[in-house]
Amino acid sequence: MDLKRIVRHLLTTRRQLARTFPKAALAAIEQAIEASEKQHAGQIRFVVEAALDTGPLFRGQSARERALELFSHLRIWDTQHNNGVLIYLLLADRDVEIVADRGIHARVGTEQWEAVCRMMESAFRRGDYAAGAIQGIDAVSRHLTRHFPATGRAGENELPDTPLML
Repeated sequence: MDLKRIVRHLLTTRRQLARTFPKAALAAIEQAIEASEKQHAGQIRFVVEAALDTGPLFRGQSARERALELFSHLRIWDTQHNNGVLIYLLLADRDVEIVADRGIHARVGTEQWEAVCRMMESAFRRGDYAAGAIQGIDAVSRHLTRHFPATGRAGENELPDTPLML
């Protein structure tokens, strides 16, 4: 059991989440997702969680495990072309995880998703949360555009573009 991690999670509140991602930042992130999804047939969902609840925290749940749980719970896997992508930030750990559905993951691979995560984490360490999120969305969008380019007709928006704050 990592005592420092437990304390970080207990001290990271939804109020801190609101300060880190104010309304203007959330609007910019939503606009970035909307613009991105006009370029490809993929779906992006951006989720930020302030901290883990005490049960998962004391069980040692990792950010990756939580991201996988949310990927399933939010049905990001249930897109028409199996190309949904979850960008998840666990604020207390400042850990970014990307979970991509099998249709896009098979074409991009773990190393490239990890590179996007590290880029975002670097921006977050500098306190550039909105910019880091938008850079990550742009990077994911480039992969989706390469492998699932937009067709001539507008696709259905299968997942909400609004960032989800937990």
